[in-house]
Amino acid sequence: MLALPTGSVAAQVPPPLTTGRIVRHRPALDQLVAPGAQLEVISSGHTHAEGPLWVPDSSMLLFSDTPSRTIYRWRPADGKRSKFLEYSGYTGRMPYGKEPGSNGLALDGRGNLLLCEQGDRRLASLPLGQQSGKRTVADNFQGKRFNSPNDVIVAPDGAFYFSDPPFGLPKSGPASLRELPYTGVFRRAPDGGLTAEITDVPFANGLALSPNGRTFYVSNADSLRPLILAYKVGKNGKLTKPRLFFDMTALPRPRFKEVPDGLKVDRAGNVYAAGFGGLLILSPQGQLLGTIDPGEPVSNCAWGDDGHSLYIMASSLVLRLKMLAR
Repeated sequence: MLALPTGSVAAQVPPPLTTGRIVRHRPALDQLVAPGAQLEVISSGHTHAEGPLWVPDSSMLLFSDTPSRTIYRWRPADGKRSKFLEYSGYTGRMPYGKEPGSNGLALDGRGNLLLCEQGDRRLASLPLGQQSGKRTVADNFQGKRFNSPNDVIVAPDGAFYFSDPPFGLPKSGPASLRELPYTGVFRRAPDGGLTAEITDVPFANGLALSPNGRTFYVSNADSLRPLILAYKVGKNGKLTKPRLFFDMTALPRPRFKEVPDGLKVDRAGNVYAAGFGGLLILSPQGQLLGTIDPGEPVSNCAWGDDGHSLYIMASSLVLRLKMLAR
């Protein structure tokens, strides 16, 4: 038998596959993304990856593939991907729309996974610590069904905010399928009360809160009005005094399907916004610091691992970028 020498090619772990580029617009980006940092491909072959969520207790990344109605898990310990939940997002008769599956995911602080279920037109919850089925958290406002809940975040007081654009409806939501006269952002209070907080943003999509919880960000997924708006969070979680935070209109648009989409923030208050050219990194004052461009449209991102990894959803790809920011 031929013995392989120590350090031979057969004994070595192949380097990770990398892709894309990082465009540096301002020197301040070097404090967030180290020069030479690369986008690592950790999963591929998806139809439309969305809604990433890091689950610290299980050290795993969850994300949705909206057309296939599947939530996947990926663990950095072994680098393997597996199915976490099938038939997510829609339990009715097929065919439905192009993206009937779950989209945004979040943790509610009580061991439950929150799911924006586009096809079932509801916000649902699933206990992670036990074998149990899903429960409906909210599926209507004043008796009228939601359009297709898209993104959800949990506020420090335990309230849930979720956006409700028409994208998950068949044919992207003709008037005949809508029950609400608007799309927007809703708040579910800890006591279960539901309020419509934003009703004048036609394609409200990605949501985020500043580190101090006082500023609420929402993206408008409209190619004609590609905006990110900032609202003041008032008493009882009320959203007031909207202002323009960033306008993508003047940016190059290398890929036709790109629109403002998912949002995240870091501990310093910088905003990470999916949009024209990839994932935009914006200062707390709304200055464009840099763009993470994987070569495909970006839908969303999430912090994970020890807080220094940014997981990015880019159509068929799931990527990881080691960051200086946290």
